[in-house]
Amino acid sequence: MSFKVAFIGAGSIGFTRGLLADLLTVPEFHDIEVAFTDINPDNLRMVTQLCQRDIDENGLSIKIHATLDRREAFKDAKYVINCVRIGMLEAFATDVEIPLKYGVDQCVGDTLCIGGIMYGQRGIDAMLGFCRDIREVAAEGCILLNYSNPNAMVTWACNKYGKVPTYGLCHGVQHGHEQIAKALGRDKKDVDIICAGLNHQTWYISVKTDGVERTGELYEFMKQAEFAGDENIRLDVMKNFGYYSTESNGHLSEYLMWYRKRPEDMEKWINYSNWIQGETAGYLRVCKESRNWFETDFPNWLKEPPKMFTPENRSTEHGSYIIESLETGRVYRGHFNVMNNGTITNLPDECVVEVPCYVDYNGISVPKVGDLPLGCAAICSQSVWVQKLAVEAAVHGDIRLLYQAAMMDPLTGAVCTPDEIRQMVDEMLVAGAEWLPQYQEEIERAKERLEQKTVPYRPVKGFTLKTKTVEEMAAEKEKYRALASAAAKENVKQ
Repeated sequence: MSFKVAFIGAGSIGFTRGLLADLLTVPEFHDIEVAFTDINPDNLRMVTQLCQRDIDENGLSIKIHATLDRREAFKDAKYVINCVRIGMLEAFATDVEIPLKYGVDQCVGDTLCIGGIMYGQRGIDAMLGFCRDIREVAAEGCILLNYSNPNAMVTWACNKYGKVPTYGLCHGVQHGHEQIAKALGRDKKDVDIICAGLNHQTWYISVKTDGVERTGELYEFMKQAEFAGDENIRLDVMKNFGYYSTESNGHLSEYLMWYRKRPEDMEKWINYSNWIQGETAGYLRVCKESRNWFETDFPNWLKEPPKMFTPENRSTEHGSYIIESLETGRVYRGHFNVMNNGTITNLPDECVVEVPCYVDYNGISVPKVGDLPLGCAAICSQSVWVQKLAVEAAVHGDIRLLYQAAMMDPLTGAVCTPDEIRQMVDEMLVAGAEWLPQYQEEIERAKERLEQKTVPYRPVKGFTLKTKTVEEMAAEKEKYRALASAAAKENVKQ
């Protein structure tokens, strides 16, 4: 088979390299065309060098076409894989650090809460440009596989306004599936699940072993599992709403109004053994460390054995399996982010939901899930309206809708007054002006308002670890090499 796959944000070393290796484990794909594009020439050079070495060592004749011109990369592509972070860590820092001055404590800040909303403002404007290029130069019917956050907002905008068939992909469902299997003492392949909801807020609404439904007894098994001490927020939500969520403690804590609004209560919920348990600004710290370490350690990556394109090395990321199924007809079942269109009947038709899908020669089929359990639907419904406000604000550069999205966000609204929210949004717009072209006129007005600033800061008193130096990381180099690979998709500048 010969078709073209383009990676945008290809400078994400761990992610791009892994996804390409996954694709090239498929025997029929040994003659495909591959294009990498990024606006960071150094990252693009390093990733291309590593990936080309992998290809050569596996005996394939593919030559990666690396270019800073994304239209050149997209030309005649049948699939585009997106893994960009607009504004890189410089912009990401504003999503997390400015809200801390107003008492909004986030662990990640890339999906909901004020950080996710502002991240979406940058990402959506850029993605609509990508979609325009795909429509104009890619192969007819080109599919966009989106790995970038905020996944639901970006996927929503690309489908509704970008007019490119777009599927949002994430690995949260797979990880929770593994946890459930461990708690039940079974192999993952012997536990059948149905997960449904919103990205990073999806619920395991059916868990079966040997055809027997286990959801009613699952909580008792989960709270006794070896990992239970690291999942107290997820288990508390499960106790109150009846179903396990896909998302880790840190992520889940910032999507809800209950766990991070009072610093004195955070110690009850946040386990600081690992950033993902909820450390204040934890993901920003890890990404900074990972970027610094990768730039230092890159020469050593070239000295290590290449990736071998063998089935046992293939990851569980959905992207390669979707393309394999569409091209070969081999059936694949996974949970993807798609436009709802009646799939979950008690959420709005016009939103993006994460639900089970099937892929084969006929395309991507989305079975009807029906109603979510009422409590789960209530949590998701609040998030959907925040997402809709944020998407429309980003597309139209509408600051009024942007204010409203921030006010309706559960954690932001639990912590801040409307005046505080408006001033915080103004400050974030000004700080991110370089990446927000749709707001340029509003940013000038925001600057004037900030000169008359009347709302005092209420700095958060959360727990933040010090970013380690390269020298400190060198003492645990294997640990930080693994982190650099895992976090690399968030280090991409576009």
